[in-house]
Amino acid sequence: MFVVMAPDATEDQVNNVKSHILAEGLAAHENRGTERVVVAALGEVGPRKDVLQSRFAALPGVESVTPISRPFKLTSREFHPEDTVVRVRDVAIGDGSFTVMAGPCSVESRDQLFETAEAVAAAGASVLRGGAFKPRTSPYSFQGLGLEGLRLLAEARERTGLPVVTEVMEPAQVDLVAEYADILQIGARNMQNYSLLMAVGRVAKPVLLKRGFAGTIEEWLMAAEYVMSSGNPNVILCERGIRTFETYMRNTLDLGAVPLLHHLTHLPVVTDPSHATGKRVLVKPLVLGSVAVGADGTLLEVHPRPEEALSDGEQSLTLPLFGEIMDLVGPVHDAVKSLHGDPVLSASALKIGGAKH
Repeated sequence: MFVVMAPDATEDQVNNVKSHILAEGLAAHENRGTERVVVAALGEVGPRKDVLQSRFAALPGVESVTPISRPFKLTSREFHPEDTVVRVRDVAIGDGSFTVMAGPCSVESRDQLFETAEAVAAAGASVLRGGAFKPRTSPYSFQGLGLEGLRLLAEARERTGLPVVTEVMEPAQVDLVAEYADILQIGARNMQNYSLLMAVGRVAKPVLLKRGFAGTIEEWLMAAEYVMSSGNPNVILCERGIRTFETYMRNTLDLGAVPLLHHLTHLPVVTDPSHATGKRVLVKPLVLGSVAVGADGTLLEVHPRPEEALSDGEQSLTLPLFGEIMDLVGPVHDAVKSLHGDPVLSASALKIGGAKH
């Protein structure tokens, strides 16, 4: 349940509410909005729900107590009405701008990475992406350079000034990757790897959480809930395509998920047209579509010579094509940004999950 504090509630009253929540064996998560503080009381309450609701409502400084109608709590707009802005060095994701994260699928060599990093930085990218550890369908495919790849990404950051996003694949890697990267990426295959989600939730680095191939919107938000409930509020959701009956494309990019998520959650939402389509020719229109539906950014795979790429060359943009896309993104964003209104809907407008939670 959400305990909504009165606008004039004191710090002592907020702390008193949190103490009572903890005394009942529940977790207390605080959100300080522009007008008031909301404290989420999370945990199994069972038949105690009505008693606890009345008990918390009677505490000094409490304006109201609201049951949580959705299974996802901390990620919901009921808990956090304002948009979350994730800040990484000098980059803000979710502030109304369109953030482009670009780079090679895999870090293959120093020359390949630095050539790509310098080109995407010059074209206007805000974040450098690149895989040091690569989960591949085949165990015989290139698996990445590992620690050497992380070191090269950090060196590329120093050369270009771009913060780095790269994937972490297991809990044991979290501290190592966090030492070198600015954003920790959870890949589609790991969306429901709960031990990994909790591990990245315990570090002070933003997390980019990709949607699983067959993950529903609710399952995806529940995965984000694992990260946030472990202490990390800086989560970026990435729609990277879901598996459908269509076989021509690698996956189907669900652009409808972007405005839906903006209604349901305060977290920023980006897309990954490269992995969604698997085809270079389809990336540009889907980047522009992402801008048009209100995405907060996009991830793009770029390689100086895609025909030589050790992974995902067919979907990687050439340097000239990336520059062409960057020239189009700004004007489209300027044209559509005023069309996206207040994302907050009434609780009954979109029905995700059940009222029993």
